[in-house]
Amino acid sequence: MKRAGALLMLCLFGGGALAAPAVALPGLGADSHRSVVDVNTAPWRILGRVQTSLGGRCTGFAVAPTVMLTAAHCLWLPATRHYIQPADVHVLMGYAMGQYRLHAQVTRFVIAPGYDPANEGGTASEDRATLVLDRPVVTSADLVPYGEARMSAAAMLIGYPQDRPEVPYGDVACQINGLALNGLIHHDCSATRGDSGGPLFVRQPDGQWGIVGIDVLATEGRGGFAAPLPH
Repeated sequence: MKRAGALLMLCLFGGGALAAPAVALPGLGADSHRSVVDVNTAPWRILGRVQTSLGGRCTGFAVAPTVMLTAAHCLWLPATRHYIQPADVHVLMGYAMGQYRLHAQVTRFVIAPGYDPANEGGTASEDRATLVLDRPVVTSADLVPYGEARMSAAAMLIGYPQDRPEVPYGDVACQINGLALNGLIHHDCSATRGDSGGPLFVRQPDGQWGIVGIDVLATEGRGGFAAPLPH
């Protein structure tokens, strides 16, 4: 009887505790549409998982053989109110399910001078970090040119999101919704925590893809904002 009673209590009450509902992540919405991409093919070869020795993970992308961009907030440590040391930041190129094409160490990084982690929302348009690596991670032929963001233009955003951190995962069928006066680019791509630092691609008038921004903020529903690229 004690055993049967325990099982009954588990069915009535324990099931909810053992199978708590998943917390809704910002930026995905109810109609999120994402898929896995092959980061060993163009244009995704520039993509890397940026991770720290403290367990932090974000996304980054190469803009030169030994230079990557990511979101500055990925390198900020709220507990110490300082940025992490460059030696504690690593990049895994082509990462998927524990495998990667290349590992690189960050030797130094530069935070955009206008970014203030104490005023993240107010300075989101400057939420950029330039990472200098200890070795080349792509060839010049792999690089994707900068482009121009235009209203309603087709867009793509891929990263390593919190709910799928082991695979390059994202939205390849979204669009640009607006351009803010401070430079932020509003998109409706399904992207959330962990995608920060990922490249926002926009199809250009000639049909080619160009990078226009760095994913930095997620909205309550599907979509978010990208910071403009450095000049």
